[in-house]
Amino acid sequence: MLIARRTALQGLLTCALAVGAAAAPSVRAAPAEPPLAAPTGPVVLTIGGALRNANRDGRAAFDMAMLEKLPQVSFSTQTPWYPQPRRFTGPLLRDVLAAAGAQGRTIEARALNDYRVQIPLTDSHRYDVIVARLLDDRPMAVRDKGPLFLIYPFDHAPELRNSVFYGRSAWQLTHLELR
Repeated sequence: MLIARRTALQGLLTCALAVGAAAAPSVRAAPAEPPLAAPTGPVVLTIGGALRNANRDGRAAFDMAMLEKLPQVSFSTQTPWYPQPRRFTGPLLRDVLAAAGAQGRTIEARALNDYRVQIPLTDSHRYDVIVARLLDDRPMAVRDKGPLFLIYPFDHAPELRNSVFYGRSAWQLTHLELR
């Protein structure tokens, strides 16, 4: 009788596994990310580290035209660096990172003068941080904190108006390292 029960249980288990396997959804591979085009002009931003879309020596390199092709966002905000609110325009940081196939948890932003700041990757999803390429609708020269300025929308979220987020903004941005 014990053998009959064991055989019956094994039969039920085999049947349940077969039904479960038949009902299980098929697993599909994630759609492939489009390859990142190679820059044709001078490179203004490189992204290194944990990324899936490299186009130059294991890094994602962007010229200004590549950044212009991404969806553009504009906002005006008061900053500690200008006496009046200024209008910043450029792609969202999260869109630039998506184009590079960014992975990781932190971003180290680097500027021309070797300023470095650690930014949680979650900031790019929580806030509309932009890689500004225009200031008041004009390209920024290096002497005007350009050509790229990583900027938070300080006036859109009161919690951004403090030294932590001011410090995460980086003018004369040249490189992002993903970790």
